[in-house]
Amino acid sequence: MNDRIASGFAPFVIPFVVGMVFVLGYCFYALVKILLQLPREDRVRFLRSLVTPRCIWKNVRDIFCDCLLHVKLWRRNPLLGYMHSSIAFGWFMLIVLGHVEVMLFVPHRIHFLYYPIFFNYFVAETSETIQGAALFFLMDFFLLIVLSGIALAMIKRVRSRWFGLRRTTRPSLLDRVGLYSLWSIFPLRLLAEGFTAHISGGSFLIVPLNWLFRQFLGNDMNMLPTWWAYSAALCVFMCVLPFTRYMHIPAEMLLIPMRNAGLTIRHPRRGLARVEVFSCPGCGVCIDACPMTVKKANTRDATVYLNRQIRRGNERRIEEISDKCLLCGKCTAVCQVGVEGPMLRVAQRATRHYGLEPDFSGLDTAPVQNNMERFEGAPEGERVAYFAGCMTQLTPGISRSVESVLKKAGVDYRFIDRDGGICCGRPMLTAGRFHQAWQLIRKNSELIRSSGCNVLLLSCPICYKVFREHYRLEGIRVVHHSDYFHELMEQGRLRVEKGDLTYVFHDPCELGRGSGIYEQPRRVLGCAGYLTEAEKNRRESICCGGSLGSLTLGFSQREDITKAALRNLTEGGPDVVVTACPLCRSTFRRYADRPVWDLAEALDKQST
Repeated sequence: MNDRIASGFAPFVIPFVVGMVFVLGYCFYALVKILLQLPREDRVRFLRSLVTPRCIWKNVRDIFCDCLLHVKLWRRNPLLGYMHSSIAFGWFMLIVLGHVEVMLFVPHRIHFLYYPIFFNYFVAETSETIQGAALFFLMDFFLLIVLSGIALAMIKRVRSRWFGLRRTTRPSLLDRVGLYSLWSIFPLRLLAEGFTAHISGGSFLIVPLNWLFRQFLGNDMNMLPTWWAYSAALCVFMCVLPFTRYMHIPAEMLLIPMRNAGLTIRHPRRGLARVEVFSCPGCGVCIDACPMTVKKANTRDATVYLNRQIRRGNERRIEEISDKCLLCGKCTAVCQVGVEGPMLRVAQRATRHYGLEPDFSGLDTAPVQNNMERFEGAPEGERVAYFAGCMTQLTPGISRSVESVLKKAGVDYRFIDRDGGICCGRPMLTAGRFHQAWQLIRKNSELIRSSGCNVLLLSCPICYKVFREHYRLEGIRVVHHSDYFHELMEQGRLRVEKGDLTYVFHDPCELGRGSGIYEQPRRVLGCAGYLTEAEKNRRESICCGGSLGSLTLGFSQREDITKAALRNLTEGGPDVVVTACPLCRSTFRRYADRPVWDLAEALDKQST
């Protein structure tokens, strides 16, 4: 192959170079700013992870799977997954193959950023080679893959249900500019390379197009407008990228190694939180997932719109969206990027009380009066302390069933808050009142440790998650009753007779999505009766609507959410709806047309 233009330069590359320099400069500036915003210990941890072999491999694997192949979207909807991965992975391969072409045939031009992008203009083929034929085929193949993805993206704008989306986001003006420029890049590349294929070569896609063009347009100068248009489209896309949802492309490549380094949100608008906000692709998957959007008026309270308002700095809307959320976590469960919507909202709430990350120093450390039941002279071994919590105290049928099951299994236990206790701290945590929450946590920790237990049994998944994540109870195993009862059955300490009832299990938000417990309650129910599954279950289980996470959601709106969740659960005609959360049980019972039991109640009826 020979150089088409000896200088290796043409004026039409200028728009592309301008766009490339701008977007690279902006991304470098943003990276430095975010690193400086991180607390020193987080910054050190992140930088160390970049040179740790295990983290390097995990970062490469996750970026490849999540940013290029969009594996999570494939699992959700194959058509949606193909649309995204065809554009992302196809474009990536075109760039890689372009660099391979330059390194093989004109290695002295590799230092020109634009050369791999406009290779087919600058290099003309003079002889057929196996290398050239293979590269031509691959370039045409991946260009076709990208074009098919662009075609699907256009269809998705008018037929989103084909892609598993009932609703999608409304793009802003700049989003539209970015969208249309992205859509135009690859058709323009096809036209530009089609005009030059008789000079620079091509394969099954480009050569026939070139033959067609030459039947009607014989002048080679016709190629220049299309190359100019191709370069201009690239320039426009790169120049608007930092100010649109397409910033998620570079942001997600930073978010993945930050997460793999173990970083967590420390501030609502800085560091990791800022990266998460800009990693949101604006796809709208979270809109359908959000239980609140059963009411159309709540559609714009989904996480995708919170991220948009944070970018714009619209404080009023940020507060409204943050306070309304149920914090059920379903948006995070379905998000291809894993944007932590609940954590972002709690962080926003906290700023109204503290402005910055709260300081827990200087707390009252006076001894706490302890009226809880203790293990006096108990032998070594398992010493179970049952902590019912506020919601179970309001549903005493659950605590009675828990005690009954424990007695049948011969478990040595103490009901440490039989006469009432202190809240686990969850309402304060979700409201962003961390100082008050920390005081509750300190008092509870002291009470539990002084009971002499080595197992803390909980019948409320809200308490379970809070005790696991925010308490420091060294030497004490924290366990939810669904998990503990399953252990008792496997050990042969609890006998269960299978009944004739058909159960459907509702996965509570904090037990399922929050704590990853899905199988144990189903195994317990499977021994007590016949188990059927709801259409939306496990990670995509619908919140009961009674969540304490929302600070402002009205009762009528909660009613709609609860009824939607019940419709999902009862579609298969079960005899009984079973859950493992006292709050869910109470909420469902208001509107259910059949019995709603806690797992402990269902097990107690069938155990001996």
